[in-house]
Amino acid sequence: MERLYFSARDIRDYLAMLIDTKELNKLPAFPPNYRPITAAPQVKHFLFELMNIYEHRDSGCSSPISGETGVAGLRLDFNFGLRLDVPKGNFHVRIGDADSGMIFLDENLSDVRLISLEKYFIRWKVEVTLDGATVLSHTLDLAGQPVLITFKRTAALGDTLAFLPAIAEFKRIHRCRLSVLLPEYLRGVVAELYPDLEQINAMHFDSYATYSYEMYGGNFPFCADMRDTPLERVASFILGVNTLPVKPTFKPTAPRPIADPYVCIGVQASSAIKGWLYPKGWEVVVDYLKRRGYRVLCIDKHAAQTDRGIMIRKPANAEDFTGDFTLTERANMLYHADFFIGLSNGLSWLANAVGCPVVMICGFSKDWFEFHTPYRVANRLVCNGCLNDLRVKFFKEGCPYHWGTPRALECQKKIYPRQVLDAIEQLIADKKFCPNP
Repeated sequence: MERLYFSARDIRDYLAMLIDTKELNKLPAFPPNYRPITAAPQVKHFLFELMNIYEHRDSGCSSPISGETGVAGLRLDFNFGLRLDVPKGNFHVRIGDADSGMIFLDENLSDVRLISLEKYFIRWKVEVTLDGATVLSHTLDLAGQPVLITFKRTAALGDTLAFLPAIAEFKRIHRCRLSVLLPEYLRGVVAELYPDLEQINAMHFDSYATYSYEMYGGNFPFCADMRDTPLERVASFILGVNTLPVKPTFKPTAPRPIADPYVCIGVQASSAIKGWLYPKGWEVVVDYLKRRGYRVLCIDKHAAQTDRGIMIRKPANAEDFTGDFTLTERANMLYHADFFIGLSNGLSWLANAVGCPVVMICGFSKDWFEFHTPYRVANRLVCNGCLNDLRVKFFKEGCPYHWGTPRALECQKKIYPRQVLDAIEQLIADKKFCPNP
């Protein structure tokens, strides 16, 4: 059975980020209502690269479609986009958007598998006729249906915690039988934060619909563009959630680990370029906190991190609570802390999820990208915010504008200790904390 990919949008909208505009304009014209995948080499290459993202994750491009329609061989589901098997015969298929009435495909087809490029939530409407008689008329309706949301095996802690509120809201809105497939290291803490979300241990394609955690810096047909979308809204885009999700309520599973007032810090992130790179800045902050009567616990997984030639170590004057703790143990530690000082990293998101106030030191992204905290620290008088700069197509280089120059990573290097101390002082005053003198 031949595969036929179709797109809800003009495919040139996606190709524009990969192909030079002059070359793009040479592609064949597209009919107004149907955007077929042409034989143009650029399009074939794009499709190959795009679909491999899913094939490598058992996406179901070739897995059996279990949704029966009452017509032999005609099967439909919405696992990783719309999938429709059309058997041999005089079939006519019409696919569109039930909300807008827009038509994406209106063709005579036989012996093909239709797969949509778009993998996010669309209220698909599918109509199929055989020899002129209607044999299928179906509009996507998730109520009461088994729905799966999957995360990559390498899904980051912060990204996952940013996505989960929208997932819980999605389940409430659609009243579906929702399950999630998470990396093993996340399952315990997610069960504490979202006990009503059923978790499964292995991928399957028996669901009515499947949606996937995806986030890239570009106009891809399966996710929001992370460059101009707040991280908490990426999942809302993928799942079509337009309401503001409710934050979870965390109940600690362990008592306070130490009796003294304490603060947690996290000096590492998924990449060293996200670190606070002011020389000895962390040591200055730790000394200040200790003078204020706090014990300062460094809770990174590792005591040292090397990335792109940058070494980041636990501050020597902070207590060493690094190590292979579970995320639930970290969540308990953060819950009992007066506050957390960190970066744009998973520990900051975990602290926020359990209700621990966060001082976030970060200049490479804009203030609106991560969760809101009034104690965000950045220096906007230097080059900054490149993560959310639409001119940067792929955030691969360590510094897209100044790498290899004295200005490299100045967004993270020129955040001054005084700025961080001011934010800490404001937090202590706002929360009326009274550590030992």
